[in-house]
Amino acid sequence: MNGSEHRRVHVTDASDASQARLVARDLARAVGLDDTDAYRAAIVASELATNLAKYAQQGQLLLRAVADNGTSGVELLAIDRGPGIAVIDDALRDGQSTGGSSGTGLGAVRRLSEEFDIHSTARGTTVLARIYAGRRAAAAAPFNVGVVSVAVAAEEPCGDSWAVRLNGRTAGALVVDGLGHGLLAAEASRAAIDAWTPERHAGIAESLAAIHGAIRHTRGAAGAIVEIDREAQVMRFVGIGNIAAAILMVDGRMRQAVSHNGTLGHEARTFREFAYPWYGDSLLVVHSDGLSSHWSLEAYPGLARRHPAIIAAVLYRDFSRVRDDVTVLVCREAA
Repeated sequence: MNGSEHRRVHVTDASDASQARLVARDLARAVGLDDTDAYRAAIVASELATNLAKYAQQGQLLLRAVADNGTSGVELLAIDRGPGIAVIDDALRDGQSTGGSSGTGLGAVRRLSEEFDIHSTARGTTVLARIYAGRRAAAAAPFNVGVVSVAVAAEEPCGDSWAVRLNGRTAGALVVDGLGHGLLAAEASRAAIDAWTPERHAGIAESLAAIHGAIRHTRGAAGAIVEIDREAQVMRFVGIGNIAAAILMVDGRMRQAVSHNGTLGHEARTFREFAYPWYGDSLLVVHSDGLSSHWSLEAYPGLARRHPAIIAAVLYRDFSRVRDDVTVLVCREAA
């Protein structure tokens, strides 16, 4: 699947719920959802935005179209910076509220969504909701993937792009950061995605070298390909420029992948594949340099067990640089 960027709605008061509702409806219609499902996506967006306005600090709603295993839908991520939810089960129970309302917001969101997850600490709360066409959830896949991809400015396209290729044995991902920002950066990163044809090459190093040759007409980009082979228990990585990848072990250890200097499309001399041990309970995080390299999950109890989209959203919230496009891709084997 070739990934789309998120549309971001900053939520400061109740009036922002109307904008969130319109964005959700438009995305739903753009991917072919019928009026009933588009209305459902709009209601979920409105409920999430209303909750952010009532209870949260520095709330924002991220929305994007999704296409998982042939099923189209809309993904919504509600993100805030506290004060957090003391008892999540109570917050999901209809009739429970700390703000004087009927308390049906999160309960309604869960009922209306095919996928739902939540994580909350004093640092903030993150809610994931996915709405699929015909209430048919995406078919089970061997890997679960979550991505946050956001432009530095609302009026610009995101200069980052990403794509994922899944099959029963492997998960492959390409993350690209076009040089600079705006339209020309986006053109470079999307050209790299279009040029990624892994079936034509013997390995990921050859694939990245082919991308390098294919985007010479652009301003250039940083890029990396990762491949998880669950049978061989290995993660393979090849990168040019400042796309980072790390494997998190269940015991908390982290293994950083090695990337080479250069710019895809302009100057890249070495395309070398590195291999790292991979275990069934490992977690992969790949990101552009819009995310600080000093991120960690140590201060977030239980986060590593949440949906990969929740993990990506928390990293985006707490470790992104404010003056750059940012993409965070998180992948793990399905349970």
